[in-house]
Amino acid sequence: MSNNIKILLAEDEPSLGQIIKESLEIRNFEVILCVNGEEAYKKYESENPNLLVLDVMMPIKDGFTLAKEIRQENTNIPILFLTAKSQIKDVVEGFEIGGNDYLKKPFSMEELIVRINALLKRQKNKDTPFNIGNYLFDLQKQTLELNSNVEKLTHREAQLLWHLHKKRNQTLDRSFILKKLWGDDDFFNARSMDVFISKLRKKLKDDESIQIINVRGFGYKMIC
Repeated sequence: MSNNIKILLAEDEPSLGQIIKESLEIRNFEVILCVNGEEAYKKYESENPNLLVLDVMMPIKDGFTLAKEIRQENTNIPILFLTAKSQIKDVVEGFEIGGNDYLKKPFSMEELIVRINALLKRQKNKDTPFNIGNYLFDLQKQTLELNSNVEKLTHREAQLLWHLHKKRNQTLDRSFILKKLWGDDDFFNARSMDVFISKLRKKLKDDESIQIINVRGFGYKMIC
């Protein structure tokens, strides 16, 4: 898959980190190797990677904590966890935090490459502009376009709209989206989300075929 794809790899075991780095570089990926979560977060902010490969058990800051912090500001970047943990609860925790994939140690480099390419392909498809009714929605640019009029969205508005469309004509669970985009499903975040829903309704009002309706007690449904 890959030219000019930058991968941030956080792995505290030096020999394994170097093997993964070299295996990825042979396939033309650019790799930034870090040995703990704190260093990885700094590199994430400065290097703007396309994908994260995070070991779960790291010193100073573990992979789950690092992923939580990154998900607060970026719900889009693919995250793949590496771990020696094998219990189901650990796997579930990784996905609930916002991980996109989970690879248990020991693993083959071929499997890691396949999983990375699958995540990147999925991300590329997600970034392609598409129509919502008569609007053209570009998640990457965070814009809605209708009749050559371009409306700029905030990051959270764009992410919320993407999730609504992904579940179009189905109910988007209120608790799920609050935890994913706001980090918690408490009362104040729920009120904030209601405000964002109202803003999206206004921005989509010029196409009457699109509706965002409340499903009392469950969440929201985009009909289009």
